[in-house]
Amino acid sequence: MASLRGNALIGQSGGPTAVINQSLVGLVERCVEHRDIPSVYGALNGIKGLMEERLIDLGREARDELEKVALTPAAALGSVRQKPTPEAAERVLQVFEAHDIRYFFYVGGNDSAETAHLLNEAAVAKGYDVRLFHVPKTIDNDLNLSDHTPGYGSAARFVAQAFMGDDQDNRSLGGVKINVVMGRHAGWLTAASRLARRHEDDGPHLIYLPERAFDRDAFCNSVEEMLHRHGRCVVAVSEGVHDASGEVIAKGTEVDSHGNIQLSGTGALGDYLSNLVKERVTAASRVRADTFGYLQRSFFGVSSEQDALEAREVGRAAVDFATSGDVTHGSLSIQRGDAGGRYQPVYVVNQLRDVAAATRLVPDEFILGDNDVTEAFVEWATPIVGALPQPGRLGRHPVTPRL
Repeated sequence: MASLRGNALIGQSGGPTAVINQSLVGLVERCVEHRDIPSVYGALNGIKGLMEERLIDLGREARDELEKVALTPAAALGSVRQKPTPEAAERVLQVFEAHDIRYFFYVGGNDSAETAHLLNEAAVAKGYDVRLFHVPKTIDNDLNLSDHTPGYGSAARFVAQAFMGDDQDNRSLGGVKINVVMGRHAGWLTAASRLARRHEDDGPHLIYLPERAFDRDAFCNSVEEMLHRHGRCVVAVSEGVHDASGEVIAKGTEVDSHGNIQLSGTGALGDYLSNLVKERVTAASRVRADTFGYLQRSFFGVSSEQDALEAREVGRAAVDFATSGDVTHGSLSIQRGDAGGRYQPVYVVNQLRDVAAATRLVPDEFILGDNDVTEAFVEWATPIVGALPQPGRLGRHPVTPRL
């Protein structure tokens, strides 16, 4: 396949992450190095800004400032949740032609892969020659055909450390603590709470993923059992948990252009479950609930070093694939290689249609019963999350009473 000369354009879409800008900077640095890419631009607020022709020249950014951007959470270009209509796709192609865009890199999750797929189909139908690539990111870790996604390792680290601290708080004061974690259909992020458990009596004591039906009676019975066993109970629950009929336990009413109902940030599930425990669990006292919400995806200072490294490298790899002449479009993914028994990331390209709008669930081998996670998951997650703090425990050596 012949090489293609023209400008490159980068957009960011969907929920931000702590390392999404590492991918942005990786893309920029590779593009400015390539002889077939005269200029590299950024679209502000994804395809919305692209349609409005709100572009910036990323090639003029100072190198030291780009490195600061790489370390900054959330989307530096601004993000968007918008599914392109046929008219929108036509408008995008008009902007491509006007600015001689021959390389388009869209950084995002499932819905962004779908957007990239729709734009690629429109370009093919029109006969416009553009190399169009989806660059992965999502804290949900639910992209099809990926071992894991950039952004997940850092968000998982946040969740694990948050549960470590919350467990110490709960150990101090007792009671029932319920924490709601992001995860609409897949429980990867909620499962990361399991990394906080270093001793048999550490929380979270119960972990609920959307891959298993949520039974209210069984939940209350399990909370009561943990109260009798440990004198307290810490619960991790995915925001998208549903009953046996598939009905989400608690949700908002807002719907985006991709058909996603609002779950994050409402507090509805935490309130519902805490009230359920108060009503049905006789041993319960001091019942509290928190919704981690948006903090977990763009939190300064809790990123995973491995996650940041891979996010930068997947951006570089996208440009390498796009300019190689071997493929015209695709979705990057990270696979797990083997370097003498040590963890090793491998970057590959998949068909856009195989990733678009698909969801990768937590596999059965990582789920233990209806309310826990296996050691196999811990072994899988550890290399991408990194070493976690080691909480200390007093020996509590008793002093002989004198009265």
